[in-house]
Amino acid sequence: MNKLIAWLTHPPTNGPKSILILRLMAGGVFFWEGILKFVYTNQGVGRFTKLGIPFPHFTANFVGGLEIVGGLLILSGFMTRLIAFPFVIEMIVAILSTKISLYLGTSPLPLPPALPKVGIWAVLHEIRSDYAQILTTLFLLVNGPGKWSLDAVLGRSKSGGPTQVLHRNKELDPRARQIA
Repeated sequence: MNKLIAWLTHPPTNGPKSILILRLMAGGVFFWEGILKFVYTNQGVGRFTKLGIPFPHFTANFVGGLEIVGGLLILSGFMTRLIAFPFVIEMIVAILSTKISLYLGTSPLPLPPALPKVGIWAVLHEIRSDYAQILTTLFLLVNGPGKWSLDAVLGRSKSGGPTQVLHRNKELDPRARQIA
């Protein structure tokens, strides 16, 4: 259990700076979708009610709050793995609760406006953003938030920063003294 907690709380931060682009995509989508759940009833409580999700008012508010806070965490690159894990679970639940009934043609939600309206092709078309979101979140879960993240900044400050590490290395490695 300690290894899992350490893995979740100490993500690698040596990934490329371009991971920021993926964080902006995933975190931004979670953030604004969370806001939409509060602003538009049909995206929050109404949608959860139609889908038959238990305690729709509580659940919609909880998920909306999670998406707002978690989206901001991913955007900033802070506690990235800790929030990515529940987001992967949330996306799986979202896919299962909406796409199976779309496949079967029994969806309580409005069908797509254009063909295909039901079946596998309708599911594949409608799942495209869910698919991108879950794979991006899985990437962040596995690879961490990258160099341009709060996790990286906090990790550097705890280890003494790059200059302190360099000075320690010079003291330990005689070749480093020759270079300096």
